[in-house]
Amino acid sequence: MENALLVGLSRQMVLQRQMDVVANNVANVNTSGYKADRSLFEEFLNSGAHEDNFVGRDRRISYVQDRGTFKDFSQGPVENTKNPLDVAIDGGGFLVVQTPAGERYTRDGGLQINNQGQLVNASGYQVLGTSGPIVFQPTDHDVTIAPDGNVTVIEGTNRIDSVRGKLRLVSFAQAQNLVKEASNLYSAGQGNAAAPDLASRVRQGFIEKSNVNSVAEMSRMIEVTRTYSSISTMLQQQGDLRKSAIERLADVPA
Repeated sequence: MENALLVGLSRQMVLQRQMDVVANNVANVNTSGYKADRSLFEEFLNSGAHEDNFVGRDRRISYVQDRGTFKDFSQGPVENTKNPLDVAIDGGGFLVVQTPAGERYTRDGGLQINNQGQLVNASGYQVLGTSGPIVFQPTDHDVTIAPDGNVTVIEGTNRIDSVRGKLRLVSFAQAQNLVKEASNLYSAGQGNAAAPDLASRVRQGFIEKSNVNSVAEMSRMIEVTRTYSSISTMLQQQGDLRKSAIERLADVPA
C-alpha cells in the first residue's frame, strides 16, 4: 500500500513539472522564432521489498522520473510581413546579436534600425554581421537582404548600390546544449562553440513564427490535468483503505 502511494506521488511530481513546460510553450505560441520544449521521462527502478519471500521482479518498484527537457528545433511556419527588415532563416542557423553579457543567438528575425542607424533586434541589441555591427547611412533606402545574408542599399539620390554588411549566421554541433535566456535569446552553453553556417538561407520580408502547435499543447495540458486528478483520486482511495485497515486492526474482540 505504501508503495502505491509513493509511485503515485512520483507521477504527480513529474506531471507538475510537465505542466510547467506545456504552460511555457502555450505562453510563447505567438513569440517569433520560439522553439518548443519537450519533456523526457524514464522508469526508475527501486528495491522496495526486503523480505526473503519476495524474489526476482517482485522486489523492484517502478517509479516515474522526469529525465529533463529537450528543445524542438523544427522549423516554424513562415509569415510574409512584407517588411524589408524582417528575415526568416531556412535551415538550422541563428542570428548573432551583441548584448551586455556577450554574444547571444536568436531565430527571431524581426529586425529594425535604431536612432544610430544600427541594425538591431526587437530588444534593441545590435545584430552582428561577419565584420561587426551593420550600420546604415541617413540617406540609405531600398534595403535588400540577399539569401546569403548580404545587406545592400540604394545610397542617396544617385541610385548607387552600396553594401552595408553580411548577416552572420551560425550553427552549433550540440544545439541541445544551447541555454534559453530572456528576450528570446540563447547562450551557447558550456563547451558549445558557434560555427559559421553556410547552408542556411535568409528570406527577406518573412518572419518565422513559433513552432508551438497551440491545439496540440492545449490538448496536452488537458491530458496532464486529467491524469493528475485521476492519480489524486487513486491516492485518496489508498489513504482511505489504509485508514480503514488500521481501524479494523485496532478493534478488540469482545
